[in-house]
Amino acid sequence: MANVFSNDQDSFSCSICLGLFHIPVTIPCGHSYCLDCIKGYFDQRGDQGGRPTAQCPQCRQTFSARPALNKNTLIAELVEKLKEALSPRGHCFAGVGDIECDVCGDSKCRAVKSCFVCLASYCETHLKLHNELNPGGKHKVVNATGRMQNKICRRHDKLLEVFCCTDQQIICLLCTMDEHRGHETVPAEAERTEKQKLLCETQRKSRKRLQHREKEFQEVKNAMETLKRSAAAAVADNDRCFQHLMRSIERRHSEVTELIRAQEKAEVSRAKGLLKQLEQEISELKRRDAELEQLSHTDDHIHFLQSLPLLNEQSGTDVIMRVNTHISFGEVGQSLFMLKRRLEDQWTEEEAEMSKAVKHIHTVLLPEYRTREEFLKYLHPFTLDPATVRNSLQLSKGNLMVSHTNVATSYRNGPE
Repeated sequence: MANVFSNDQDSFSCSICLGLFHIPVTIPCGHSYCLDCIKGYFDQRGDQGGRPTAQCPQCRQTFSARPALNKNTLIAELVEKLKEALSPRGHCFAGVGDIECDVCGDSKCRAVKSCFVCLASYCETHLKLHNELNPGGKHKVVNATGRMQNKICRRHDKLLEVFCCTDQQIICLLCTMDEHRGHETVPAEAERTEKQKLLCETQRKSRKRLQHREKEFQEVKNAMETLKRSAAAAVADNDRCFQHLMRSIERRHSEVTELIRAQEKAEVSRAKGLLKQLEQEISELKRRDAELEQLSHTDDHIHFLQSLPLLNEQSGTDVIMRVNTHISFGEVGQSLFMLKRRLEDQWTEEEAEMSKAVKHIHTVLLPEYRTREEFLKYLHPFTLDPATVRNSLQLSKGNLMVSHTNVATSYRNGPE
């Protein structure tokens, strides 16, 4: 049934879109189309001059009115069966990297098996046909692992099934009687067994290296996490330490400020007291000066003589004050400047030590060389300097080795 459908696929194709029917409809003349295709065809032509223009695209039969477009269920069922026949369950087309079936037509299916007798690869559908034509398992069939042309001898067009140990090459049976005559040969299966042992050893080493790298990966990952935690803790300690330091500096700053303000307050208070005292003395002196001035102009000789001694008694001993006109806290500022300088110098030294300690931390240490080849990468020739050799030492030829000797030796220039 599937073959019938496949051979008559054109009968189920729309003549407008040339594809399989999608919602097939049949117009009165008997021709069938996709619903959207014929509807679009009718819409595109439209009415011209009032004349009926509903016309079949194939036979050109015209209709007085646009015919009803009803789904043809019979054709729709046949189309569905045709699709199932063309795409059976489990069928899939070959993609990039897949091995194609050698029997399929234009649309190549993915091959699942290869026959070493037929020298061809088959998809599931054609594999069933192959097995039906070759019953009893006479043909050796294996999983499709490569294109069959890669398994064919290009010289003799025969299957490659012999391994030449002399030339380390896969050959066919005819090659053993031709250019490989007299060479040591074994069946490909036997060589595969030997090579499998080498593969197992290589795989063992590879897996061991993989395990080692995975271990190193985990160690580096753990070290990175430890580093992050340690760095976070160091940053927290740094913040905490500098916060304490800044609070201490702020406290010292406040203490020095309070000391300056206290001294300022004390001296200002003392100065105010002196100013008040001086104001009183000035007022008293002005009053006495006025009295003396008044007395100097009196005409009463008796009053003058009686009052003058009293005024002389009122003038006390003058205390000479030495006023500092260069008052300044400059020395305090100089002391603070020197303190700042000493702290900066101390911080520079400590910062260098901290920077050295920080840069000393490494997640990955220098590699540990295990083999001679790894050490030879850093080989550098050197010779011993005869000028530094003592008399009890003797150099070998080329100045490469030194040994102790009881015979006094003398090298030019002597030891330095």
